[in-house]
Amino acid sequence: MSQPVAKVSLTGIKPTGEPHLGNLIGAIRPALQLAEQYDSVYFIADYHALTSVRDPKLLRHYSRSVAATWVAAGLDPNRTIFYVQSDVPEIFELTWALSCVTGKGLMNRAHAYKAARDRNVEAGEEPDAGVNMGLYNYPILMAVDILIMESDVVPVGKDQVQHVEYAADIAGSFNHLYGESYRLKVPQAIIPDAGTGHTLPGLDGRKMSKSYDNTIPLFLPENQLKKLVRRIPTDSTPVEAPKDPDGSAVFQILEQFAPPSAAAVVADTRKRLEAGGMGWGELKNVLFDVLNTELAPLRERYDELMQPGSDLDAYLAEGAVKARERAGRVLGSVREAIGIGR
Repeated sequence: MSQPVAKVSLTGIKPTGEPHLGNLIGAIRPALQLAEQYDSVYFIADYHALTSVRDPKLLRHYSRSVAATWVAAGLDPNRTIFYVQSDVPEIFELTWALSCVTGKGLMNRAHAYKAARDRNVEAGEEPDAGVNMGLYNYPILMAVDILIMESDVVPVGKDQVQHVEYAADIAGSFNHLYGESYRLKVPQAIIPDAGTGHTLPGLDGRKMSKSYDNTIPLFLPENQLKKLVRRIPTDSTPVEAPKDPDGSAVFQILEQFAPPSAAAVVADTRKRLEAGGMGWGELKNVLFDVLNTELAPLRERYDELMQPGSDLDAYLAEGAVKARERAGRVLGSVREAIGIGR
């Protein structure tokens, strides 16, 4: 009796900045957990980053940094397919083929494009001012990333579900036209459980985000990490007065980041804050200790991987071979179905 084929989960990571604590909590950890349930695929979406990163040196750095971060955080290249998008040329041939079965009206409704047009109209400019075709065609390339790996599920945030829906729509259009010869697998979006379900606050109390410039980078040296933690704003409640832990950005970061081994520390900290007797300064020291204890080994591994000629190069090269084998199989079937090639 044959064994059931494992379903495929695909995660794309766009290299547009330095990885930070919010990425680890909200994206990396939940996505890595899926490797226990699916035949997992992870890729660095460097071509997607071209819509916003125009410095070639910076793009190379971000691409390597993001790849090193995921491996340092626990991604096992031996148990998954891990590659850089630009190393798989089959993606770009399939993008053209599927562009030819995708309606322009569908692209007109894409969230990113509509948002850009709305901003222009509000500013009194031409609707398409500053909009390049990379931004406009972005959903098709993303759909191909998903479809060429025969993905069953794609873990995304709530604001990214449309990308997976578009991939399903485009697969449906192709299957309607060519389904008698070959059918693309239709994917589904899943929204991973991000632990507490809360948004990790940044240094200013707002959502931790590169756009707010309020992040805590993952691999800061120890002394710089401590300085950033000390910068997180708190109120003037006296040390001896009771405090609301859930209203404190410092405690929220502690609670969401702390591993199971630090559960007792978190529980004791909450109890002391609510009863009075712990000041914000001491709380920040607790947070720093927990962060540094967890991040120190990741930082060491990250620094190793960032070196030229490190294990990361071999991981990505091997991943590209695996990815191209899968992508080539799908592209070959599509080429035959549409009548391209001999």
